[in-house]
Amino acid sequence: MSTVEESPPYLAPEVTNVADTEKDRVSTEKVQPAKAAFDNMSDAEKAEIHELKLKHANRNDADEALKIFEEGEVITMTPEDEKKLLRKIDLHLMPLLCLVYGLNYLDKTTLSYASIMGLKTDINLTGGDYSWVGSMFYFGYLVWEWPTSALLQRLPLAKWSAFNVIMWGLVLCCLAGVKSFATAMTVRFFLGVFEAAVSPGFALFTSQWYTVREQGLRTGFWFSFNGWGQILGGAVAYGIATGLEKHPVAIKSWQLLFLVIGLFTSAIGVLFLFVMPDNQLNAKFLTKKERLMAVERIRVNQQGVGNKHFKAYQFWEALSDPMVWAFVFYSLVADIPNGGITNFFSQLIVSFGYTPKQSLLLGIPGGAVEVIALVLAGWLGDRYRNRLLICTSGLLIAMLGMLLIVCLDHSHDVGRLIGYYLTQSSPTPFVALLSLISTNVAGWTKKTTVAAMYLIGYCVGNIVGPQVFRAKDAPDYRNAQIVILVCWGLSLLDILFIYWWCRKENARKAAIRSAPGYAKMEGQEFFDLTDRENPEFIYSL
Repeated sequence: MSTVEESPPYLAPEVTNVADTEKDRVSTEKVQPAKAAFDNMSDAEKAEIHELKLKHANRNDADEALKIFEEGEVITMTPEDEKKLLRKIDLHLMPLLCLVYGLNYLDKTTLSYASIMGLKTDINLTGGDYSWVGSMFYFGYLVWEWPTSALLQRLPLAKWSAFNVIMWGLVLCCLAGVKSFATAMTVRFFLGVFEAAVSPGFALFTSQWYTVREQGLRTGFWFSFNGWGQILGGAVAYGIATGLEKHPVAIKSWQLLFLVIGLFTSAIGVLFLFVMPDNQLNAKFLTKKERLMAVERIRVNQQGVGNKHFKAYQFWEALSDPMVWAFVFYSLVADIPNGGITNFFSQLIVSFGYTPKQSLLLGIPGGAVEVIALVLAGWLGDRYRNRLLICTSGLLIAMLGMLLIVCLDHSHDVGRLIGYYLTQSSPTPFVALLSLISTNVAGWTKKTTVAAMYLIGYCVGNIVGPQVFRAKDAPDYRNAQIVILVCWGLSLLDILFIYWWCRKENARKAAIRSAPGYAKMEGQEFFDLTDRENPEFIYSL
């Protein structure tokens, strides 16, 4: 296949204005500082810039969207048209994304509720057995994350996502039938396999449908339904536990809990299959004109709407990108606390002096804290165009909460409970980075690869997390609490590194665009280029 031009395709004899179609530019886009940066470069660096070629820009391998625009479609869109279209997209996509992601969290944490409803006794879990049952979910997630990310690129996005939602609901139902440690481990493994598609898939949906300035809030919103999942889970678990005390049935309360939530999840998966579009071009809720408008409005992202072909150079670029490894480091280290708290929060609340039944209800406010923290951080991050620094506020609040748990004694159990609630603001940086995979990683193969790497780190962290809650440290798990504080401290430093790196790369790209003879190629944003090779790509902070 031939490239667009044999000569350097975005170097022209004359300087042209390359910002005409861009709606958002960061402060580093000022012409004079960029020109000064270019002037201060060495001769070798200037020569390298002049020799740059978009060697991977191939019209035969571009997005479907580019082919449609090349057929002569002219799209005009007023601000009012765009607002109306955005509302329509939100109305049709966000409810399902939010509901499914809430179930994704609820299905994982149902084990925590079941642990104090008789599961551990009924299937004879002793010593560290429960910790391993908690970790086994992430072994399944880890094994299947890379294959499922590849399938998300190659198969219809919505259809593959829906299949996995249906299957993980059915697998959750199977937990009602486990009789031993071995069977519980097996079912939890397959639950992880089928849930592995949801986070990378939802990151792709978000980058596909929303502009850079809209992605932080939308990601924060659907991820905040983890908190709603915790609220709903606590209420459902409490209702089943108290209801079966008064009206016993043939099965145990924890078994009924798995069946109710599992069947509901599968039903929502069927709805997802028939309602969610794979991309803008087959969205039934949009008119033909609106589909083209939906593609046109995300042109500013410099990412297109998706490409089904695996590109080896993008895979290797992902493995050599320092920003990507900083993402992975954060995911691994920050999810050690997540893995522990997710599986042990009910037992942790019991250690504060409350009964198991009370702990089912007392976990609910923690979900509310998570919802508020994620939505507020997402909104502020988009509002002030700085997701990275704003997201650290949730992490700092979580560290304060853990300090309350560590430092207060048992005469201040209310204060320790408040500390637990504050720890539920900790996901704000994780969600910000997940949204930045949508925003700051371009090239469809690179994006799916980075999403897989990020979630592999997530798996490893969540596998380690339950293991730091050792049975011999019960009920306070003091050593685990200290490990959590150390992990969050390292995570904070990692966020600051990513912030510095993105600013540095933006300055470098501004210098390239200020080079004499630079001109943007027509349709460049739909050529499935990576963030590092595309000089027009601006990293969001």
